[in-house]
Amino acid sequence: MTTLLQPGRVSPIRKVPAHIERPEYVGKKRPKTGESDVKTPETIERMRVAGRIAAQALEEVGKHVQPGVTTDELDRVGHEFLIGHGAYPSTLGYKGYPKSLCTSINEVICHGIPDDTVLREGDIVNVDITAFIGGVHGDTDATFLVGEVDEESRLLVERTREAMMRAIKAVAPGRQLNVVGRVIEAYAKRFGYGVVRDFTGHGIGTTFHSGLMVPHYDDPSLRVELVPGMTFTIEPMLTLGTIDYDIWPDKWTAVTRDRKRTAQFEHTIMVTETGSEILTLP
Repeated sequence: MTTLLQPGRVSPIRKVPAHIERPEYVGKKRPKTGESDVKTPETIERMRVAGRIAAQALEEVGKHVQPGVTTDELDRVGHEFLIGHGAYPSTLGYKGYPKSLCTSINEVICHGIPDDTVLREGDIVNVDITAFIGGVHGDTDATFLVGEVDEESRLLVERTREAMMRAIKAVAPGRQLNVVGRVIEAYAKRFGYGVVRDFTGHGIGTTFHSGLMVPHYDDPSLRVELVPGMTFTIEPMLTLGTIDYDIWPDKWTAVTRDRKRTAQFEHTIMVTETGSEILTLP
C-alpha cells in the first residue's frame, strides 16, 4: 500500500465564461434546497442533457488518470470539458468549495479537493463531477485505477460499481426508497466491506441537493415510496475497514479513520413506470 495522503497546494479558482449560467448558490453561503421529488417531463429532458455532459466529462477525465498526473490537472480537464459544452461545474462555489470536481485518492471517502498531489502507480482515485446546464444538475462519479493496482483494491472498486448497479436495478415504482440501501448493504456484507453511512445519495434537479436523502445502508424506518418521475443519486461508498472517518482542516476531505482504502460510484437516476433510467450515461 502507498504512504498516507497529505494535503497539497490548491491552485487559484478557475474562471467560468460570463455567458455560462451559474447555479443560484454561487457567491452565497448556503444553497437553496427543497423542490418536488417528482420532476416534470420537461425537467427530466433537461436533466438528460446535463447528465450526459457530466458523464462525458467523467469519461474524458478518466482518460487522463495515470501515474505522474496531479489531481489539479484532472480538475483542469474536467473544468475545460464542462465549460466547452456550455455547462457550469456544479461543485465550483458550492458552499465555498474551490474546485470543479472532487478527487478522492485511496483512503479519502469523498470530497477530496484537487491540488498538486501526484497520482502514483497502484493508487485508486474517485472523480466526482456534476454539470449544471439548462437550470438543472447531472451528478456522477467513478473510481479509477492508477496503473497496476493490487487485487484487494481492484476487487473493492469492481464490487462498489456492482453494488451501485444492483441498487439501480432494484429501483421500481411502488417499492420503498430503502430498497437501495438494503441491496447495497447485503451485497457489501458478503465481502466484509464497510458501508459508509454519513454520506448519502440525494435528490437532485434544479437544486444540487434537494433535501431527499438516499442512504446506502438498510434503514427500515425510511418509508418514502418510489414513484415515476422521481430523480436522485445512488452513490455507495464502500471501505476495506472502518466506516469511521476524520475530516481534514479544509473542512471537506473525509478520510477513513484506519486509513484503509475506500471506493465510490455514482449515477443520477429517474424512477420510470417499470423500473429506472440512468440519466448520467455518456
